[in-house]
Amino acid sequence: MSDSNSPMLGLRLPTDPRWVALVETNISEILTDHAWCEQKAASNAISTIVRFPEYLDLVEALTEIAQEEIEHFGMVVARIKERGYTLGPERKDDYVGELLQFIRRKCSREEQLVDRLLFAAMIEARSCERFKMLSEKISDPALAAFYHELMVSEAGHYTTFIGFARKYANGVDVESRWQAFLDYEAGIMERYGKKETMHG
Repeated sequence: MSDSNSPMLGLRLPTDPRWVALVETNISEILTDHAWCEQKAASNAISTIVRFPEYLDLVEALTEIAQEEIEHFGMVVARIKERGYTLGPERKDDYVGELLQFIRRKCSREEQLVDRLLFAAMIEARSCERFKMLSEKISDPALAAFYHELMVSEAGHYTTFIGFARKYANGVDVESRWQAFLDYEAGIMERYGKKETMHG
């Protein structure tokens, strides 16, 4: 990932670099928000298993991802504790809420699966971009190293979700749907990058 707009991620609109300065004004808030993002990612993997149990290799991969995400939740909580902060209540993620609206409802089971996987891949791609930015620009060396480690993990999750979307497309045009997701996400991102939250 040579830059945040790399072909690997395909993001249309990079995060405004000023977002990092905003984050640094309220480390406690970004850590609490980040912790809950990890918990939601684990929950999303589990809910996808519940909806599509017939794809055993997908179930196995999502089980591993759910375990990793809840482990990341614990890692963030540990950093909250060591800094003397407290884990605040769950935060609403408006970005994810808007992205969720792009998932098709009245369509085939294959299209629903593809959309759920692309939705997850999209969140991982943006999270990866944000982690990369934090790892390079945040002034706290310990947090910079932490976010570099997480960036690598998120990139792996992104690849997994995209890979399964392609594997189980079964006639669904995954590539054009992914491009549509990227376009839609760019429209959302025009309104974000202004809050000290992971996707804000």
